[in-house]
Amino acid sequence: MTEPKPRLQKEAMMMKLDALIAARETIPDVEFPMGTAELLRRYEQVQSAVVCDVMREHCLLDQAFPGRLQALTPEKTVAGIAFTVKSAPNTRISGELTYRGQMLDDLGEHAFVVWDTSGDERATLWGGVMTATVKAKGVRGALIDGGIRDTAQILQADFPVYYRYRSPNGSLSRCMITHYQLPVQVGDVFVRPGDVILGDADGAVAVPREIAVQVLERAEEIIANEKKIFSWVAEGQTIEQITEKGGYF
Repeated sequence: MTEPKPRLQKEAMMMKLDALIAARETIPDVEFPMGTAELLRRYEQVQSAVVCDVMREHCLLDQAFPGRLQALTPEKTVAGIAFTVKSAPNTRISGELTYRGQMLDDLGEHAFVVWDTSGDERATLWGGVMTATVKAKGVRGALIDGGIRDTAQILQADFPVYYRYRSPNGSLSRCMITHYQLPVQVGDVFVRPGDVILGDADGAVAVPREIAVQVLERAEEIIANEKKIFSWVAEGQTIEQITEKGGYF
């Protein structure tokens, strides 16, 4: 795994970028007050739309992944811990499979792969063998800002994947993994290893690890509130009556 250099190169020392580097390259190590499995189980009981509304309360407006990423199985809701991968178009072949194998070895239980392909439009980064390999390791899902293939095999494995396009093309001689488990950006979403990823029929969203529990608890509160609103609507209450009690539409 490629690690960022601890200091700026000599010629950039006058630019005072230490704060920016800390903000963009620091990987959170916040411990959850509950087990990871329990946290993710509860996240899978809430909706991505509600989570986005909660993060709006935190002035975080760019946490939803681009709408171009579609769910292969939109009926599934899945939550996991971000495991980031970065690749780029490249004609080189030597070393790619070795590095890919190292990345797969480092994947662990509860991971949710978030793959930034640098805008790749030709290769596929995910397929049937990758799916079988990571599912056996307890990986929860994958979000690929690029191509997938072996769609039937992925569907048969019942493994949640978000993707941009499908193609029979492979990856060798078309792209290479440059690094993994470092911060990446997909669309407007800045993702760090360890952040919480939630995906459902509406799309996928990234929750900063530092506020993941707070966001979850507030989302659960909103869902409870909305149950009241639905009951008021079912009772035939007027819009005025509902809004007077704090309801919304």
